[in-house]
Amino acid sequence: MNKLLTLLLLLTVSAFSFAQESIEDLKKELEQANSSKDRMYVNYRLGEAYMRVDSDKSVAYGKEAYRLADQINNLGMAARSAYLVGQAYDRQRDKERYSKTWYDTALASAKKAGDSDLIIKSVEKRSKIETKDRDYREAYHIVEEAFKYFSGKGTSISDLESRYEQEKVKLEREKRQLESERQRLTGEIESLLNEKSTLSTDKDRLERRQQQLVQEKAKVEEEINEKEEELATVAEAKEKAEQAAQSKAREVKQLSREKLEQEAVLKTKEAELAKASLQAEISKNQQKLLLILAGFGVLFALFLLVLFLSARRSRSRLADKNKIIKQEQERSDELLLNILPQPIAEELKHYGKAQPRKYDQVTVLFSDFKNFTKISEQLSPEELVAELDKCFKAFDFIISQYDDIEKIKTIGDAYMCASGLSERKTIPHNLVRAALEMQEFLDEQKQEKMRLGRPFFEARIGIHTGSVVAGVVGVNKFAYDIWGDTVNIAARMEANSQEGRVNISDTTYRLIKYKFECEYRGKVQAKNKGLIDMYFVKKEAQGTGVPA
Repeated sequence: MNKLLTLLLLLTVSAFSFAQESIEDLKKELEQANSSKDRMYVNYRLGEAYMRVDSDKSVAYGKEAYRLADQINNLGMAARSAYLVGQAYDRQRDKERYSKTWYDTALASAKKAGDSDLIIKSVEKRSKIETKDRDYREAYHIVEEAFKYFSGKGTSISDLESRYEQEKVKLEREKRQLESERQRLTGEIESLLNEKSTLSTDKDRLERRQQQLVQEKAKVEEEINEKEEELATVAEAKEKAEQAAQSKAREVKQLSREKLEQEAVLKTKEAELAKASLQAEISKNQQKLLLILAGFGVLFALFLLVLFLSARRSRSRLADKNKIIKQEQERSDELLLNILPQPIAEELKHYGKAQPRKYDQVTVLFSDFKNFTKISEQLSPEELVAELDKCFKAFDFIISQYDDIEKIKTIGDAYMCASGLSERKTIPHNLVRAALEMQEFLDEQKQEKMRLGRPFFEARIGIHTGSVVAGVVGVNKFAYDIWGDTVNIAARMEANSQEGRVNISDTTYRLIKYKFECEYRGKVQAKNKGLIDMYFVKKEAQGTGVPA
């Protein structure tokens, strides 16, 4: 038994050393923390604990840990906290763009702290994001900067990988040893538990048998006592019956014929009196029954009245609920129309799905901010998100002035919209006007930021016209999107544009050349597309504006 307790204690201590810290315990520890350093470490551990259960709380605690680390100039913890926030944002599909900013922050802090392992992890995360966004040039630039950093420090990637693999092999070997020891202890505990179970089972079986024998003995004794009492009762009754019979026999002998007749008359009168009493009792009971029935009638009428009033109140509540349902339905329709084009939204409402459609002449616009990563390092995450929100809200307002332009999506700092996504054929005049208005807005912002000495955004805009396939993808948080080579060429137009300019393809130029003044750039090499004729849109031609 002592051996069993010892093994259980060892296994409990071993399991406790590898268990994850309780969130509640960490919160209590945070309340008791007195210094900024202690609060920084507890906030970081809380961010790690919330990573798998609540990414929003993980972001909040990670940001607080980063703020405290920056406050006390702890570069190592600042880098780890920023990397933790980036991981938490990675788990939120609608906030993946924020992870790029925090991985950049982690990379910068890790370089200052000289944390090679965290530098490699941050570079790997950033390059994956850029590769996912198909910005292979930026991904290569990030990896190249990391390579230059390690080369300047005299440390090669191969040395780091070698040390990493050595540590990994060492940890794996220790892990296997611990696992083997845990399995051995578990086997011994199971064997002892089986022995204990067997002994307990035998003991329980003997105790149950003993209790059964005691109960059977008590039952037999009880039955014997009952039989003895019954025999005594029968003997006593027999004796009383014999005495009564003897008494009756003596009485019969003593009675005369006349006395017997008198007794018969008396018994007849008693029977008549009993019959009359019974009839009176029956009449009385019938009166009571009538009163009860009348009471039930009144109660039934009250019940019907209550039902009527309840039904009227139910109809009133039902009308109120129908009104609320109608309002919620209208709100749902407005939200759906804010996400999807009206024909697609109507099709989803009626059929539960939307069929993909091919459009032969769609004009696609891409915009992307120049040196976004560099500017993001100069701003706090909150300031960066606020600036992006201001720009994208302005873009949304601009395209909302034209009913033939549909916003598709934003990807990080990139903005995508298109015109011509309808059955009728359209010319992309409005989309080009919107592009010029976007650059005009950004130029106004640039002048204001330069006056204040603050960093500013400059965008490249590219436009191309061609055929696309449009449709709705996904079930939860579904999205309306477009696909096709036209989308890829529009992205190449943006990549080969210049900040503050609108770059269009030859296909788009032929459709808008009579409405806008354009500057021919010649044939420009586009990645994976060869040489393409490109034009810069300068301004709208005189006398061709949109009528009021």
